[in-house]
Amino acid sequence: MTESVNFERGEMSTNNIASPLISVVIPAYNYAASLARAAQSILGQRDERTELLIVDDGSTDATSEVVKALHLGYPGQFRSIRKDNGGAASARNLGLRESAGDWLVFLDADDEFVPGALGKLAEHIQSNPDSRLVIGEHISVSEEGHRRRHKNDPIPDRGFERVKAYLLDKTLGLSNGACAMHREVFEQGGYPEHFRNSEDLPVFAQALARYPVSTLAEPLLLLYKHGDSLRHHVGHGQAVGTQVVDEVFSRLPAEMQSLRDDFYAQRCLSLFRSAYLAKDREAAKKYYSAALRNNWRLLLKASYTRKAIRLWLGKR
Repeated sequence: MTESVNFERGEMSTNNIASPLISVVIPAYNYAASLARAAQSILGQRDERTELLIVDDGSTDATSEVVKALHLGYPGQFRSIRKDNGGAASARNLGLRESAGDWLVFLDADDEFVPGALGKLAEHIQSNPDSRLVIGEHISVSEEGHRRRHKNDPIPDRGFERVKAYLLDKTLGLSNGACAMHREVFEQGGYPEHFRNSEDLPVFAQALARYPVSTLAEPLLLLYKHGDSLRHHVGHGQAVGTQVVDEVFSRLPAEMQSLRDDFYAQRCLSLFRSAYLAKDREAAKKYYSAALRNNWRLLLKASYTRKAIRLWLGKR
């Protein structure tokens, strides 16, 4: 697809700074209802060290009108781009190319930054010049408004252990908006634009594997949970399937390839679960069988085994 990009007139101000430290990029596709909240959470606290760039990924709702209203309310305080729809990965990659900061924060349009967190992040980066990935904390907000703070566990020193903790053990979590990545991280590759789901996994994995990591014991993000969020879209997950395994491990060093088989099996189990919940029996059977062929010990995972038994007995 040929990419069509539109920088609206008068919106190319770089906040009167030659080179910001942090660029916050908000990719937006049909999030008119929440985009202003996300953008204002940055505009209300940004200073000369930061810039904001909104990338409208060909929205068909009122997103473009929200962006125009934001420009009227905050003249010269941020930039915006409108492009043909290509998915979150393409919007993030465009934001990466068009932003000026050494550090990138990708904030989803349905979330928001915690007040005062941007300054704390900038101070942490300046105090940790060797770091290339900063992992902050986040606060999840349920549909009922309940809040829960998610604190960081200790981060392993070795890249191998960090990748294992992230991909397999699930003891290390990363969320867009709750972490910042230096531009050097993307020398290993940007977001895979042929994915409409799980596009973060290869980028987060390469950052953990190859670069110095630091943690910030402060919540950066309010992460809103809702059922229609694209991050939970079953159809996109099924479309990506196990391709993400090849993508992730094509970016990792040779000494980490030993983790591949276990990650493949785990990915199959995840796809099995999503297909099971979506009542797609054939897809669920396919992924569970693939997981077992890769690692028979998965039979010991009782929760998955119970679902599989119900599936083959025709009870689901």
